[in-house]
Amino acid sequence: MLSVALVASGCKEEGAIQVHSLKFTGVKSVKESALREALATRSSSKLPWGTHRFFLRSQFDADLARLRAFYTDRGFPNARVTGFDARLNDKQDAIDLRVDVDEGEPVILSAVTLTGFDVVPAKRLDALKKEMRLAIGQPRDRQAVVAAHELALNELRDRGYPYAKIEIKETDGGAKQTDGNQPGAVAVTFAADPGKLARFGPVQIEGEEQVGEDVIRRRLGYTPGELYQRSLVQRTQQRLYDTELFQFVNITPVDAENQPDAVATKVTVVEGPDYRVRFAGGYGTEEKVRAETDYHRLNFLGGARTAGVGAKWSSLDRGIRADITQPYVFQPEFSLTGEGRQWYTYTPAYRAETTGAQLTLRHRRDRRNTWSISLTSEHDVSTIEDQVRANPKLRNDLIALGLDPETASQSGYLTSVGFDFHRSTADNVLNARRGYTVTFHVETAGGILPGTFNYQLLSADARHYLAVGDRLVIATRAQLGNIRPRDDRPSNVPFSKKYFLGGATSIRGWGVYEVSPLSADGLPVGGDSMLAGTIEARTSISGKLGAVTFLDAGNVWANPGGITLADLRYAVGAGLRYQTPVGPARFDFGYQLNPIPGLLVDGEPQSRRWRVHFSIGQAF
Repeated sequence: MLSVALVASGCKEEGAIQVHSLKFTGVKSVKESALREALATRSSSKLPWGTHRFFLRSQFDADLARLRAFYTDRGFPNARVTGFDARLNDKQDAIDLRVDVDEGEPVILSAVTLTGFDVVPAKRLDALKKEMRLAIGQPRDRQAVVAAHELALNELRDRGYPYAKIEIKETDGGAKQTDGNQPGAVAVTFAADPGKLARFGPVQIEGEEQVGEDVIRRRLGYTPGELYQRSLVQRTQQRLYDTELFQFVNITPVDAENQPDAVATKVTVVEGPDYRVRFAGGYGTEEKVRAETDYHRLNFLGGARTAGVGAKWSSLDRGIRADITQPYVFQPEFSLTGEGRQWYTYTPAYRAETTGAQLTLRHRRDRRNTWSISLTSEHDVSTIEDQVRANPKLRNDLIALGLDPETASQSGYLTSVGFDFHRSTADNVLNARRGYTVTFHVETAGGILPGTFNYQLLSADARHYLAVGDRLVIATRAQLGNIRPRDDRPSNVPFSKKYFLGGATSIRGWGVYEVSPLSADGLPVGGDSMLAGTIEARTSISGKLGAVTFLDAGNVWANPGGITLADLRYAVGAGLRYQTPVGPARFDFGYQLNPIPGLLVDGEPQSRRWRVHFSIGQAF
């Protein structure tokens, strides 16, 4: 075994040697990934463009002390480093480190007791004990104890006791370790002093400049005289951040040291820029070159309104949108958004042009749950693509779906009412590891509503993310869609509403729009019902690099309610992920298990059973 001091002094100056690897022996009772995160010394990326980590002797010595503290916090006070090995490569520009650990005997948590919580109802107290997640018979984890303390303290603060205090007491749990120096078990007691019951008092506002004080006050989640609850303070803070007007929001009690019966609060804000600009671009195997931009004016004409315009261009769709949002409609949780758009969508058989507007009333109960009601009025025009205009088979198929034989297009006015519900517990929008999302959409057009089209639409999307250890995530998704035209007349559904599958986000063995009912000569024309499902295993390889394996399934049927499980198309595959600030860069290879007979791709019979997809962001 080499001395670190000798390695550092006998070769190059400190900080010039890369850390090639850092390994541990004897680590059994804690997650090695968590241990690595606690240390400053880390391995360099194995990728040429990845982060390079350099060896610092002083940093490594400090890490050895951090390692002992890490174990002590997790209930292993006798853990120690029994040795380490530091080996240079032949070029003396990289080092392999190995640290040998003896974890020793743990301190076991023998009991958890709560005293002084008489103000908490018995049922709620039982639930609180479960939420603390302090496992009897397992090593006493100080971080878990601190988290449990904060949870219990917040319970009291949410019941009108803002001055509550809780003392943590650890007593000998009985058994002794063999050396007799440390208790082998401890009992933890949370002794509470709730203090006096209090209510909210006056509210002071500081820091506002362009934003009116009334905007801030109507976002308050509490009123003077109301029973003090810490959760209402947090709710207020989140409401103010949701306006996107403030870089900083802080709510603090005034004169708390004197413990008044009415808790005055001070809301301090720091305003951010009064506009938001976003540019995005990239290349995908389906969209080809993609460019997007939008500009939003914040606090437009005062009152925390936002107004903006956005545009997108790609080979699949392009167009421009403008919108304005009025917050605080009836209550803080409600907002009203108006949007106008001109949009073009390109499928293998036809091009859809949509011009119209939508008015949406949205209710956001909290960060997890949102529902909305929308009214849409638009003009839809779908025209046969030039390269297939002279195809008599396709022409006849589209005429049966509602195409005007004289103009070779479908044109009409659409007025619809929609309802949407969205719930999400996912921990990350761009790259979730835990939680789920559920989206539900219902839409009706025609009937008492004016317009050319008349149909009912229902769709649902459910996603679930399960972390298995530190490196593996099992992600699943299910999609369902159904459009039912009135009197079963296909012309009552605009082409722009038809379902297609395939591409980078669904059934990756096929390209975009390729999974669909086919015309007589093999071109996808879209359908009225859809079912799809995906399961992915996502794993971390090294640093920002990861890999996935997946199984995709699904199909689209021409008729509403025509879903038949025996007709599902399947694809399997694998891919790579590389984390970027805007989400994972994604490369996927998908292979068709049961190809679609008669499918034409770019006017030619399908010859490949595989597709390659490159994009940004997870498939779901």
